[in-house]
Parts: sequence; structure tokens; C-alpha cells
Amino acid sequence: MKYRIAPLFCRPWTLNGISPRLIESHYEHNYGAALNRLNSVTNELEALDVKTTPAQVISRLSREQTTLLNSTLLHELYFASLGGDGRSLPDTIASALARDFGSVDRWRHEFIALAEALTGDSGWILLTCVPRDGRLINHSASDHAESIAGGIPILALDMYEHAYHIEYGANTTAYIAAFMRNIHWEAVEARYADAITVSRPRALYQPEFKDVPSITPEEVQEMLSSGQRVQIIDTRPRHYSTRAQDIVEGAVWRDPERIEEWMASLSKDEPVVTFCVYGFHIGCQSAAALRKAGFDARYMAGGHYAWKAIKGPVKLFE
Repeated sequence: MKYRIAPLFCRPWTLNGISPRLIESHYEHNYGAALNRLNSVTNELEALDVKTTPAQVISRLSREQTTLLNSTLLHELYFASLGGDGRSLPDTIASALARDFGSVDRWRHEFIALAEALTGDSGWILLTCVPRDGRLINHSASDHAESIAGGIPILALDMYEHAYHIEYGANTTAYIAAFMRNIHWEAVEARYADAITVSRPRALYQPEFKDVPSITPEEVQEMLSSGQRVQIIDTRPRHYSTRAQDIVEGAVWRDPERIEEWMASLSKDEPVVTFCVYGFHIGCQSAAALRKAGFDARYMAGGHYAWKAIKGPVKLFE
């Protein structure tokens, strides 16, 4: 299993009081680091011979994998929570908050109080919908591993002492064996059927570019690693590129405002990948213009910072 980088959902330059620099650092160094470590731990776990590996080793890696997975999921939710006017609530969510908290104002005060209680500590504050109850709830998570964000469990084994001590004493091996013998797989299957009907988190959708194909940073990496010839064009705007310190290794920068002048230097026999800073506008527009001219062009989802977040190779931008 290889976990893939999610493009930034918010547009960093539009945020009020949160700078692009802060978002870029958070995305690259915190979210990106968690994703890369998650893939490393997952690879290590999958390579184990579970019949001969000590249980403590499997448990340690599994716990770390869970922590890292939740870190990536929560970071993706965090970035997807930014980018609007926090003072203006649509009617549907305002009604839901008023129903479950008494009023929007009461919800806001409770949410802020939970956040302030973590001052000097660390963790997450979350507004969560509980499908079982059809209600919203605020809660704090002191670390990444308290739950899998958005997960819907379909099978559970209770390993608290109260679940087995009266019958098995300290013999947990016998208890686990008994549990495994008594799993109701028909019920598990039914819960699985219900769980897969729940939609995934909505992907970034840009209707103005719905007909322009994209490519993930990981797919670009795979193309390069396989030796496939590909033309990678950095179309970050000139005002941004003059301040940039690095560029994707193997890419060349071209001024997106002069695309009609330089597109003739490209080959129509090899695919073209364009990208901008975050993967929203310029890279998409460049790919669209190249496709209109007959090139096999795609834009790289997430742009330059998604590439850096997966630790794609970069070089000094000279």
C-alpha cells in the first residue's frame, strides 16, 4: 500500500491572517513528513514475516502506522477547513449546530474553550458527526492515534480486562482464540456493505478545468524512475519564480504569460507535465493551452509544494 499526497485544498494566498509561508511550511514539513514516514512504516510492516516476527515488533509498527495515518487524515481535514468566511454559516450547518449545541454562538464558545484548554499542550479539536446518533459533537484528541478519522469500525475485539477476566483470568490467549471462533462474519459483511456506501471526503474540484487531465506527483516520479521521457514545465508565475529558491529536478521554467512563444520548442511525441505553485490555476491553464495546440499535456495536482512534500528531488533555481 502506497499512500498518496493530497493537493492543498485551500488557496494559501487568500487566507486572512495566515500567511502562505505558514501553510507551505505546515504542508511540506509536517504533513509531508508524516506521509513519507507512513509509507516507510507501511512498507516495513508489509515486509514482515508475521509468523516469525515477535508480537511486540508487529504491535509497535502497527501503532506507529495508525498514528501516522491519522496524522495525515487530520492534516488533510485541517487544510480543507480553511479558505472561507468563518463568520458566515450556510443555513444547513447553522441549523445543525443550533440543534445540537443550543445555538451557533454556544457551539463557537465551546469549540474555542476546548482549543484554549490545549494551550501549552498539543492535539486536535474536532467537530465530528456521529452517524449512529445523527448528531454533531465537539471533542479534543490529545494525540493522532485516538481514532482513525472518518473510520467506521466493523469488527471489534475488547482487550480490556473486564472483557475476559471473570471467565479466563489472565489467560488472554484462550480468550482471543474463543473470540476468533465466535466471529459473526455475516454481520461483519453486512457492516462492511454499509460502510462502503459512505462517500470518501470530497476531492478538490475545479469546474473550469474539469476537462483538463491531471497527474499526481507520485505518478510523475514513477515516470521518471522508469526512464520514460517526459517534458516537465514549471509554469509558476514570473513574480513568484523570481523569489523561488528551488525547482523540480528535470524541469525547466517557462513564463506562462508567453506560452505561445515557447510551446513550439516542445515535442508532440512526448508527454508534457505542467505545474505551478499549488496546482490551482496557472499549471491547469498552461496544460489546457498546450492540449488545445495538440500536445499530450497534463497538470501536476498539488503543484510544486506537493512535489516537495513527497520529497521529490529538487535543485537550486538559478
